[in-house]
Order: sequence, then structure tokens, then C-alpha cells
Amino acid sequence: MLEIDVLTLFPELISVPLSQSIMGRAAEGGIISVKAHQLRDWTHDKYRRTDDYLCGGGQGMLMKCEPIFEAIEQLRRENTRVILMTPQGRVFSQPVAQELAAPCMDGGDAHYIFLCGHYEGVDQRVIDSLVDMELSIGDYILTNGAIAAVVVIDAVARLLPGALGDERSSVEESFSNGLLEAPAYTKPNVFRGMEVPPVFLSGNHRAIEEWKLEQAVERTRRNRPDLFQRWAAEHPDFFNPKRKKTRPTNYKPRKPGE
Repeated sequence: MLEIDVLTLFPELISVPLSQSIMGRAAEGGIISVKAHQLRDWTHDKYRRTDDYLCGGGQGMLMKCEPIFEAIEQLRRENTRVILMTPQGRVFSQPVAQELAAPCMDGGDAHYIFLCGHYEGVDQRVIDSLVDMELSIGDYILTNGAIAAVVVIDAVARLLPGALGDERSSVEESFSNGLLEAPAYTKPNVFRGMEVPPVFLSGNHRAIEEWKLEQAVERTRRNRPDLFQRWAAEHPDFFNPKRKKTRPTNYKPRKPGE
């Protein structure tokens, strides 16, 4: 089971979105447990202050050591990893999500404490003494780290066995194999003159997988050249003109009304 404690000044930003849809069902099924904690509960002054002015001057306020240390020391267990959401952190990606989910993939347990930054961040002594991993969800600034924590928790939780219902779902999604996801279609087969690609109606599953791979490569090349270059370097055989391909069987789609 994956257990997560989140320290934030805005617990509702965590509890509400992660109680819905897939995450809500995963929690009900005992796959994941997420508890959002109000960091002010570990303050001791009448104003419940969690921030103070920067030492040496400067703009903004910084989150104080005292409540963070007390909260983490109370919540920490033997197997706990503390993750700080910060723009200065390692950029979050699907491989990082898989890394965080890994301890629970074979029936194991994991416990993460997410510390959500606010204001100008947290006192460096918190990072030096308590934090195991610093994560960023991208090169931009958010109002607070709780929003970023929800993104990370959602991405990790959906990888856990049973979270999506169909174990193939997370395997076939974008980034799972280094590529963006191929185009997808549903019924009707023809809509306003636009047809579903014939390969999907051929019954040739190998040809379908071949088509999806080729489309995923092309979509990645077009939309994410950075990912494409990395994937291409790792799969040079894909671009070999002699590579054996499975071609779809002939299929003529029906016209509207047929």
C-alpha cells in the first residue's frame, strides 16, 4: 500500500481532487491512502505563523523551520521518504513516477511525506536535514506546492496495481515507453465523412500494434522532438528500411447508410 502524508497550508487543495474518480476508488480499495495536514497545526504562537522575513533582507517571506521539523518528526516512519515540491527540484517525469511507485508494485509498502512550499520556499535547513527528494513539475511558478503535489500523487497512484482496473491502461499511455500515445478512435466507424483508419477494422492485431507504434513515433517527432531524439537513439533498428513490418489486411470501410 502507498501511504502519503501531505504538509500544506491548503489541505483542501489536496483532499478534494484526490477524493474523486480513479484516486477516490483507489483509496476506497485500500490501494493508496492520502492524508492532508494543515502545517499550522504544528505552530505554537497565537498567530499560527509558518513564515518569517528572509535573513539578510530580500523580497517575500520564507517558511520557518520549527513547524516543519515538528510535523515531519511526528509523521516520519522507518521507511519514510520526504519529498519537497519546489521549482528548484528534479523535473518530474513518467520515469520518476515509476520510481516512486516501484516499492508498491509487488505488494510492498511505501510512505511519502510531501512538503508543499509556499511564499519564497522553505528554510534551507529543512532541505539539508529532512528532505530526501526535491521535485518540480516544470519550469514555471505556481501559487503553492499543493497543486504540484496533486499532479505527482495522481501520476504515481495510477501506476499501482488495481488503481485503473485494467492493468494494460498505464502501460499503453503516453510516456510509458518513451513516446507519446498514438491516436485513438471509437464508434461510429464513419462520422461526418471522417473514417476510422481501416487497420482498426482489419482484425489483424499485429498490424494494429504496428500502426499505433508508427503513429506514436510520428506524433512524438512532431510534438516533442526532445523525446523523439532520445527514443530514436535508443531504437535505431526502427528506422532500418529492411525492418519487417506487419501490414493490415485489405479492408474497405462502409459508407454512411450501408
